[in-house]
Amino acid sequence: MQLIILDRDGVINHDSDEYIKSPDEWQPIPGSLEAIARLNQGGYRVVIITNQSGLARGLFTLDDLNQIHSKMLKQLSNIGGTIEAIFFCPHGDKENCRCRKPRPGMFYDLNNRLSIGLVNVPAIGDSLRDLQAAKTVNAQPILVLTGKGQQTLINIKGIMDVPVYNNLATFVDNLLEGK
Repeated sequence: MQLIILDRDGVINHDSDEYIKSPDEWQPIPGSLEAIARLNQGGYRVVIITNQSGLARGLFTLDDLNQIHSKMLKQLSNIGGTIEAIFFCPHGDKENCRCRKPRPGMFYDLNNRLSIGLVNVPAIGDSLRDLQAAKTVNAQPILVLTGKGQQTLINIKGIMDVPVYNNLATFVDNLLEGK
């Protein structure tokens, strides 16, 4: 089975500058959960790698984060999809950890825990830090225009050349049509 790596906020669910702090605030982007289910049905393993600095900022607790992820996984399960693993960085910008994207620590953790090579593995994100972390481990960075994606596209012009899709569903359509 092939692997797909997804960022969470802005790729799977609507993002917020105020952070997603509770299950009630977590709302999927239309078509994103169905896209993940189609990936699973197409033989892909799906893993999430996400920065969650709201934990370090005290905006939500680990229990809140687990409840948010439970909601996401339940909604996904209801339509026949699954996420194999969720890797998250609980640190803030100033903590200088090795796991917070754009650093590749969570990607290396994924590699070690699942014994999976990451070369050319699609890594879908909506921010420059998502793309940079993927590029560092030789995964295939892919930008979606949901979340912060439109601004990211403007910011990377002339700096980084990556495939761009309107949203996760469009990426999955293209991927599965090419199989």
